[in-house]
Amino acid sequence: MKTKKTIAKLVASATLAIAFVSTGFAQANLGADCGCPPVASRPTVLVSTLATNGGALDGELLAANTIFTCDKTWILDKKIYVPNGKTLTIQPGTVIKGNAGTAANATALTVEVGGKIFASGTADCQIVFTAAADNLDGTFPIASNGQWGGLCIAGKASNNLTLAANGPFQPGVGDGRLCVADGIGTFEGFASSNSKDQFGVTPASFDDNDNSGILKYVSIRHAGAVLQVGGELNGLSLGSVGRGTTIEHVEIVSCADDGIELWGGTVDLKYIDLLFGNDDNLDWDDGWRGRAQFVFVLKTDNTANVDSDNGMECDADDQKSNNTLRSHPVIFNTTMIGNSKTTLTADNSSIAAINAKELTEGEIYNSVFANWKNGFNMVKSMGTRVNSINGVSSEAYHNWANTGGNTTASLKVKCNTFISCTNPITVGSSFANVITTDTAQFYTTDGNKAVSSVPGFDYVFTVNNTTNVISHRVDAVPNPALTGTLISTPVDGFFSTAAYRGAFASTVQNWLSAWTYNTLLNTVTGIQPCPTDINQDGVTNNVDFLQLLGQFNQSCQ
Repeated sequence: MKTKKTIAKLVASATLAIAFVSTGFAQANLGADCGCPPVASRPTVLVSTLATNGGALDGELLAANTIFTCDKTWILDKKIYVPNGKTLTIQPGTVIKGNAGTAANATALTVEVGGKIFASGTADCQIVFTAAADNLDGTFPIASNGQWGGLCIAGKASNNLTLAANGPFQPGVGDGRLCVADGIGTFEGFASSNSKDQFGVTPASFDDNDNSGILKYVSIRHAGAVLQVGGELNGLSLGSVGRGTTIEHVEIVSCADDGIELWGGTVDLKYIDLLFGNDDNLDWDDGWRGRAQFVFVLKTDNTANVDSDNGMECDADDQKSNNTLRSHPVIFNTTMIGNSKTTLTADNSSIAAINAKELTEGEIYNSVFANWKNGFNMVKSMGTRVNSINGVSSEAYHNWANTGGNTTASLKVKCNTFISCTNPITVGSSFANVITTDTAQFYTTDGNKAVSSVPGFDYVFTVNNTTNVISHRVDAVPNPALTGTLISTPVDGFFSTAAYRGAFASTVQNWLSAWTYNTLLNTVTGIQPCPTDINQDGVTNNVDFLQLLGQFNQSCQ
């Protein structure tokens, strides 16, 4: 009897322990692991009560160092700004909610040039920006995007914005939608007359090592409100942000516009999770020259939205002005899963995993792109806007193919795997302009592969966009790992050695675990630190404990 009681007690204790470390704990009990009270019990604070120097719809934070603590829920009830010389510090486990609104009534948080944000969460105590209506239990519809504005960070790093005459086809404007002076632009969606909504500095003052602060273990959800016609905010907007800024373990969920958009700057991105975005996922313009590694993209299965659905939208300058500096990011180890959308609408220039246009440069290596209509699309002709290099018409295609006046490749897409992409490589748009003459460079020289499937990888994702009920999860980790020909990761203090294609290793813990929204919704297999819900019935209990006995000595993913 004593033995039986002891075993029973062990089973009960183990079951409780397993329940405690269940993968949804950090999401369903935000901040509990760092001493924060339950979210439902936190009193609300209107951030406008800490702000001044604004009108009825905006304000700048007063204190030299404003601190958002996790014992309160902070409500963005206006467009709030962190001005030059001041800092906003956000404690781990803190929740910031944006009130709903559009146009002049939209809410957002903007870190101005010279301001700083220190939002340094942890894997168990994330910092969450979300909509006011989000109850944070995973039931707020993933289709509910554009509920508030988003987070904007402005810096002093270089960009290619200029008002000087800059080409035979577009005199007098460098990215004319944004530029207000040489080196200074306005975040997309805002009015250019308000200096608080501007990024960059005069070129003589550019500082590529500029530091705007830290974002770590931060989740930004349901953003992208429309501020003006044709101008939504992105989940995270980065304008001329310098490499002294740290952006790691950041996710964007259900944004109405792009997940992350960068205008110039040198900031680096690492461990980035982009879920259910309505537009492009990673979008760069105006001379971004940073680095990125370990980026995961998952689209919903909703193919009816009217916006473009690129994994990456890659521009040097939206006005094709031939300005320098050109965009030239270096990107390793992404996994981007599309939704096989095939219908073009008025807003689509392409539906591609990589949509390279407007003279972009850059390097994309050792990545996996699955379930996109087009894999790698390049614009070849500017039509009536003729750009020239040494008198020869040129576009992104020519940066890749060493033609059109370019003598060396400045757009490199090498050692990537394209899975179930209808057209792995195209030129011009999504109108099935499939390359036939350059396939040797794409496949043989550049080491890319186009396949229908790979072992252990399942890109099919089925979800009810209103109830969030998932009927088919993805498995984003090829197993065995996709190795073969790879580009060696640079040894530069930023990149991590990763001898495989894609964002995830097949033999170690998946970096999406615990801190991401994937955990709460259970979107991706293998993201738990170690298995607890063994039978995948949504509950960790004694049944799982008994099955766990057969799981010892396995590799946790």
